[in-house]
Amino acid sequence: MRRVLAWLGQQGLRPADLRALYEAIPLSPGMAELFQFLAGHRQLFELVLISDANVFGVEAKLRAAGHRRQGAGEGVEFRRVLYVGDGANDFCPAAALGAEDVAFPRKGFPMHRLIQERQEKQPEAFQAAVVPWESAVEVARYLQEMLRKKC
Repeated sequence: MRRVLAWLGQQGLRPADLRALYEAIPLSPGMAELFQFLAGHRQLFELVLISDANVFGVEAKLRAAGHRRQGAGEGVEFRRVLYVGDGANDFCPAAALGAEDVAFPRKGFPMHRLIQERQEKQPEAFQAAVVPWESAVEVARYLQEMLRKKC
């Protein structure tokens, strides 16, 4: 990503131009609804952005959609981790989740395939619950149901 961004800079693309491009990229299906749900339940959920290569682009898009804010900060201990992802690079963090956690792999994407392969070979090795999704609305519904069961 660093080389791509350097090349784009050499071509005359300014950071403001790049930010505008990222802001115009549509969100994944249902992601706006999921962000709305999370924003309405800030006291219960914290969205933590993890990106292996493109924090600038992801943050630009989320800010443009009105969703980036300072988190709780260092030293916060979470009771559960709810991990939403799709890439192969999301598999290792998801594999480290515990029995109380939930992995939300996007159906048909590398993270989902890798989890399926691991579960076939070593069912006991993947501890987290796995909830595949096509639209992030499905993730929001799962979270709503989780909250409903707690009440």
